Parts: sequence; structure tokens; C-alpha cells
Amino acid sequence: MFCDVCDIAVPWKKITRGLPKGRQASNDRAPTIEEIHRLLDYPDRRIKPIIFIMVSFGIRLGAWDLLQWKHVEPVTDKNGEITAAKLLVYAGDVEEYYSFITAEAYNSLKEWMDFRASYGEKITGNSWVMRDLWQTTNQNYGARWGLATNPRKLKSSGIKRLLERALWEQGIRQPLKERTKHHEWKAAHGMRKYYKSHAEQVMKPINVEITMGHDIGISASYYKPTEREVLEDYLKAIDLLTINGDREILQKQVKELTEKGRDNEYIIRGKLEEKEKQIQDLIKKQDEMEKKFQMIFSKIDGTKLG
Repeated sequence: MFCDVCDIAVPWKKITRGLPKGRQASNDRAPTIEEIHRLLDYPDRRIKPIIFIMVSFGIRLGAWDLLQWKHVEPVTDKNGEITAAKLLVYAGDVEEYYSFITAEAYNSLKEWMDFRASYGEKITGNSWVMRDLWQTTNQNYGARWGLATNPRKLKSSGIKRLLERALWEQGIRQPLKERTKHHEWKAAHGMRKYYKSHAEQVMKPINVEITMGHDIGISASYYKPTEREVLEDYLKAIDLLTINGDREILQKQVKELTEKGRDNEYIIRGKLEEKEKQIQDLIKKQDEMEKKFQMIFSKIDGTKLG
């Protein structure tokens, strides 16, 4: 840049030709589902909604600084059940965009907001999604805890420290070995990689980029999906992005089996009623036949007597 500003001609092609090629992408990975489960066991009420949201759509750390309760809107199906939630990211900023989170993430966040309200915090649309902790018992902890009724926003730097502290205390992160400069996966960015690698298994890659807030280049001038179209594509990835998926899938299977059993019960009941009606019809016909036979026999007997 200095050379360009000073109009100094530099043969960059010749210089770069002799340089070794740099790595195009970092060699860190996304966390495994087992590692995420261990992370969720960290004893801080905020860890679950933070983790669930971060793996739901790969939110950047900086986005937490602007995220308020009014920016989270649940999405329901025709039966009124929550299937996902819409998030407005970087609201009011030039980089504002929308994305979605799983029902698991929304329910965890709603539980956190309700917990705050139960201790006297006035929850409004302007309430910060993440805040400081407060004393929840009668034990005196000194000045360590704030007040439930006087929330202070937990900044992105605080969320980063919380994640890193959880990684160390849960035994997921270990001291670096000799000649190793980086850990296997980054605390926050690893969640972003988790979302992208799982969502792209079933979603359109360009929709994954949109939900991550990535610049899609010239495609942005031509590809204009509706919010509904992106949502329908996102819903395909719900099972892959649900961390406690085994339990969710089991509940879903139980519900489906219950409904199937109820349907089978209706079918069996209908078949039995149909058979009962057929039996009654046969009995009625038999009675009619017996009456006819009796009439015939009566006529025959009358003829013989005559």
C-alpha cells in the first residue's frame, strides 16, 4: 500500500514467484458432538443457550453485542408448535441480516429469560439476551455478584472468556504440546464451523452462506430467495443441528407412534363397527328368511288340511 501511494513500481509477480505458498485455510476443526455435550455440562446457566445458538447458525462473537430479546422471533407450524426461531443479527447496523436457530436453541434461551424474570428482572424487547450473573441464594458472596433487577450486558469478550473457561474446566482443552501453536478447534469460531459443515449436508450452500452473514459476491445481485424459502431450506438441517437430537428424535418417534396407534385404533374400531353392521344385516336377513319359510310352511300345511 505504501508503494502504491508513493507511485513506486514493484514487480510483485517476480517477488511472489519465489515465495512459498501460504495455507489457504486454517487447519483447525469443528468440535465433535461429544465435546459439545461435555461443554454443556459446565455449571453456568448461560452456557446452554450460548452453545445452542452458536451451533444453530454460526453467529459471530461480535453479534452478541447487539442481540436483544426483540430480535428473537419464534416460528411455528400449522399446529402451533415451535419449529425454529428467526434472529435479526447486527440489527440497525449496515451489516444487518436475518438467520434462524433451532427450536432447541430458542427453548433454552426462553428458559433463561424466564429464569431472569423469576428473580425480578423486567424483561422487555430491549433486554440484552446475555447478561451478568446475580446472587440467587441468601448466602453473602460479597461484591462478586450483581443484582437481578439491575442487569448488565455480557459483552462478546465476556462470552469468549466464558467459553474458554468452560473448555478448560471441563477438561476439553489441554496445554499445548511442544512445537504446537494452536488448539485443535477455536472456542467460538469452532461453533461456526460446526454449523457450516453440518448445514451444508442438506441445505443449499448459498443459503448457508446467507444465514451466516457471508458476502455471496455477485450472486447477491441475482439470487433473491424469500425469507420463507430460506426457512424451509433451514428446516431440513434441524435434526443435524439439534445437539440433544437423540432425545428429540425419541420424543418425535413416540409422538408418531402414539398418533399411528390412535389412527390404527380408529381403523380397527371402524372395521369392527362395519363387521357388526354386517352381522346385524345378516341376522335381519336370516329373520326375514325364517319368516318367509314359516309363511310357506303355513301355506303348505293349510293346503294339506284342505
